[in-house]
Amino acid sequence: MKSFSRCKTKSKSCSTSACTIRSGPHNPLKFWTYSADTTPAVPDLAPGDYVRARIRDEGVGIPEKYMKRIFDPYFTTKPKGNGFGLATAYSIIKNHNGLIMVESEVHVGTMFTIYLPAGLHQDSPAEAPRTFTPALPGTGRVLVVDDEDAIRDLVEFTLTRLGYKVSQAATALGGVNIYRKKFEAGERFDAVILDLTLPGGMGGKEALKKLIEIDPTVNAIVSSGYATDATMSRYQDFGFHGVIAKPYEAAELGKIVYDVIESSHVTIVDHPTEAAC
Repeated sequence: MKSFSRCKTKSKSCSTSACTIRSGPHNPLKFWTYSADTTPAVPDLAPGDYVRARIRDEGVGIPEKYMKRIFDPYFTTKPKGNGFGLATAYSIIKNHNGLIMVESEVHVGTMFTIYLPAGLHQDSPAEAPRTFTPALPGTGRVLVVDDEDAIRDLVEFTLTRLGYKVSQAATALGGVNIYRKKFEAGERFDAVILDLTLPGGMGGKEALKKLIEIDPTVNAIVSSGYATDATMSRYQDFGFHGVIAKPYEAAELGKIVYDVIESSHVTIVDHPTEAAC
């Protein structure tokens, strides 16, 4: 079966986890103009001038079940892989307002098509100095549900240093069970970080439905490296209170957790009733 995926992303290279760009008739670099009249249309690509690169291999191909996860940080099917190659490619292309499209057929091969905006030769303006944003400290109980050990450990390390008490779960079912146990013991979690794609059939969206049955006021944050998923852009429509894209930055992670917890605190002001005349 032929699988097709597209993502807006950023990348200087496709990295060793995919394949190598090389010159020649099979993988040419082309200057290419895209307009509303161009056929076939390229979804999510704005009209303009681009440099287009196609990188193709004749390997085993990518199974359809992995297509939505190949750009997730830490996701890999290789025993010694680290899951950073395509995540880095995604990040670089996105930061350059580019687009990466993937086509793959099992036992035939994979082709990545990358579009990067073509700019005129001009002096680049001096880059403004970057400002350092410190991570916000906070308090509360946080549950992180993610199938990647490295991500769970990273979140726990970061949030613990900021003052939170962190618990972990590797599966959606495990996370739901931990939440129920703590809730029934009167130790409700102030926030839950749910990975969008989890093993075992139950993903982040399905896990949230279970959590709402336990606690209708659950404060859930959706997390994923697949930024184009509708759940990430319309997270509130699915019942989430916040969203964070992988890879995490400590300051951003701390701010989102802090904001979600603080926004759930409702202050009720009693107004004195005027005495009747």
